[in-house]
Amino acid sequence: MKPRIIVCGLGRTGYKIFCLLQHQGIPVVGIGRTPLPNHPENVIVGDLRSTSTLLAAGVQNAQTLILASADEALNLAVLVQARLINPKIRIINRLFNHRLGERLDNTLADHTSLSVSALAAPIFAFAAFGSRAIGHLRLFHRTWFIHEEYIHDLHPWKDRSLDELWDDRSRMLIYYLSANDRVDLVSGVVNQQPLQVGDRLIVATKPTVRLDRKSLFDRLSTFLNWLKTLRQQIQSTVAVTLVLLVTIFIATVTYTAINLETTFVDALYFSVGMITGAGGNEEVVEAAPDAIKVFTAVMMLLGAGVIGIAYALLNDWVLGTRFRQLWYATPVPEKKHYIICGLGGMGIQIAKYLQDNGYDVVVVERDPNSRFLSTAHSLKLPVIQGDAKLPDCLESANIHRCNALFAVTSDDMTNLEIALTAKGLEPGLRVVVRDSDSNFAIMVQQVFEFDAVLSPTELAAPSFAAAALGGQIFGNGMTAGSLWIALSATITPEHPFWGQRVKAAASKGDFVPLYAETQGKTIHGWELLDLELRVGDVLYLTIPATRLEQLWRTTPNLESNGTISPFKSQSKSH
Repeated sequence: MKPRIIVCGLGRTGYKIFCLLQHQGIPVVGIGRTPLPNHPENVIVGDLRSTSTLLAAGVQNAQTLILASADEALNLAVLVQARLINPKIRIINRLFNHRLGERLDNTLADHTSLSVSALAAPIFAFAAFGSRAIGHLRLFHRTWFIHEEYIHDLHPWKDRSLDELWDDRSRMLIYYLSANDRVDLVSGVVNQQPLQVGDRLIVATKPTVRLDRKSLFDRLSTFLNWLKTLRQQIQSTVAVTLVLLVTIFIATVTYTAINLETTFVDALYFSVGMITGAGGNEEVVEAAPDAIKVFTAVMMLLGAGVIGIAYALLNDWVLGTRFRQLWYATPVPEKKHYIICGLGGMGIQIAKYLQDNGYDVVVVERDPNSRFLSTAHSLKLPVIQGDAKLPDCLESANIHRCNALFAVTSDDMTNLEIALTAKGLEPGLRVVVRDSDSNFAIMVQQVFEFDAVLSPTELAAPSFAAAALGGQIFGNGMTAGSLWIALSATITPEHPFWGQRVKAAASKGDFVPLYAETQGKTIHGWELLDLELRVGDVLYLTIPATRLEQLWRTTPNLESNGTISPFKSQSKSH
């Protein structure tokens, strides 16, 4: 028995999830504010948070509700209404606020929070490294990127057998599509199936982490960059201070020269008091000629202006923003860094991912009140306040010596203009562009020959669809229009895999085992294929979404609402 899924909020993301589930043959109902011309029979139109609308969609009998609206407050309102009607319904909640999402995941049973930006950011980063990902897995506390290897005449894997690639720990074989025969991956590995022209092999690649070990030269270069930033920040204050000191020196020398009986100290004391307005030692000019008195009046006026500017700059440093800017200032990297244009949800997620993996990042943001500026400062990210569409702004980010540039603002036309400006300055630069329309993104990439034009919605929708299907999901991807899911299954006495060897179960069920946890050990490779699954073992596997029905049908863990729970979840977190 398949679960019934409701997608609430048919915006760009919700509609993509709705179509994806429907394409996999999974019963799904959508709730939107406006009707969809191509789906009149399974779309309910109305107020998303209305009880009558939810009842019309069948929320009282549904197994999963996907809250796909970009309005987080609306998603929470629908969540409350749905749980009052059906306390057992599984919730997949779209939330950017990860702290709120963690609290909800820990508080509510069967609640999973997902963020479009967090899901798409690793694939954006992977595109900047020079490869195009079709999905990703979260294994061993790292994100493994999934790509497709198409076997052609010159491919290095041509004529190599699958068993040669099976036990390589630097990658995991996810799925195999034979050009001629209908052979599953495990059977191909066991039978030493050779790779032929036209075959497609889905592979997960182990992530590489750049070790943050800087040489003495690099540290010295960083310090010099910081001094350069310091000079830029304080040059106006230093200039005014020098003018003030020169003014005092000129006045002191003048008063000493006109009256040899006046000591240098007395003249300095009078000059400082006169210019600052404090007064003192008036005898210095009482008997002086009229010209000196006029000179004194001019110096008073000049000093008042200079000292006023100096006080203003000093107050700005101590009480204003300049000191804070200098304190938080992080030098812009000189070379081999990544430029992120747009400090929105997507930009900050990409920056976090790159920084966590040891890469240098610089952010360009036009809005001085961006909500993520404090986050960037806490991460010690250099932030350039400016318009990335302007060449001077990109040059200040050292675009000529960077590895790649991300144009990921919330405006598609701005991203296009930034990318064209970057290509004009550095034609060979790798540029990754964000575009909300996946169809238009393909055309933009072809016309302007950008390295990658990606849609966050297109990248994140499969994760929402996979999470809605139940179990402990840790990855997903799309291959030839079909959704496959990476999940973990705990073996129970009622589980269809119980007592079987992994090799036999995988061939029969058309899934690919990744690894297993048994008796405190982690098993990979050939040992995994020979493992006999026992109660308590946890099997990590990938399987097409259309094949999950076999697990729903044979696993008799009935929920109170009469639906079948396919897997025993291992934890609340994704």
